[in-house]
Amino acid sequence: MSTITKQRRTSRLKYVLRALAVAIGAFITAYGLEAILIPNNVSDGGVTGLSIVGSQLIGSPLGLLITVLNIPFVFLGYKQIGKGFAIYSVIGIASLAYGTSVMHHIPTIIQGDTLLVTVVGGIIIGFGMGLALRNGGALDGIDMLAVLLSRKLPFGTSDLILFLNMFVFIVVSTVFGLQGAFLSGIAYFIASKVIHIVEEGLSGSKTFKIITSQPELMVEAIRDQLGRSATYNLVEGGYSSEQFKEITCIINRLEDSKMKEIINEIDKHAFVAVYDVAEVKGGNFKKKDIH
Repeated sequence: MSTITKQRRTSRLKYVLRALAVAIGAFITAYGLEAILIPNNVSDGGVTGLSIVGSQLIGSPLGLLITVLNIPFVFLGYKQIGKGFAIYSVIGIASLAYGTSVMHHIPTIIQGDTLLVTVVGGIIIGFGMGLALRNGGALDGIDMLAVLLSRKLPFGTSDLILFLNMFVFIVVSTVFGLQGAFLSGIAYFIASKVIHIVEEGLSGSKTFKIITSQPELMVEAIRDQLGRSATYNLVEGGYSSEQFKEITCIINRLEDSKMKEIINEIDKHAFVAVYDVAEVKGGNFKKKDIH
């Protein structure tokens, strides 16, 4: 078996395993919704929260509403982030929709204890969503919308996610009441913290510092595939005294997996350091369409 054939098989296996992880994350999230939150009149945030409200009001299957309401956001993810992210997100959203359908009548594992409901429910759905995001997919369109708006408005992605979900929980209050909306907000807050832990720095931007033998090719690939600009710093090895061009590039959290793919394709032996960034302002931190 040739080296190229082995590499192709390894690459295909990697994509299959990532897709499987996204689907598992979606089923975990569906379980948290159907076995804990929804039976206790507690909702999730984002598009899923709106789908839960719509399901309660008009009686449509939750899975159907999750699928339909996320369609425009999947298209947005395709245009702004890339084909791979859109494919993994379709797998995640479809798995979430199917999971809520097959788990709709499973027994409720917690009943009545509001504190336990919000904590356990938030942890479960946070872990599921974080697992999906860590592997390159999203289960909710609010994240994608927030990323897009953050490039047009002087606010960070995490601030916009919180702002958009405030309106979601106002809508939730029309079905589950004010108490249900508050509990939903608490569960979502807990879920967001769990997502942050699972995905490692989910709610902010990231700085990549890269030392590679092919800096020009690396910067060109980052520009072409992510639409991101980068800068060079001349650095010198402390032991060898050899000079290198260190690449510095700031990306948003949803582009992390794609960035690592680019680095791996250009130079598997590149030295890479990644830092969480709390806030990015000014400059040219804008996103171009990816085709």
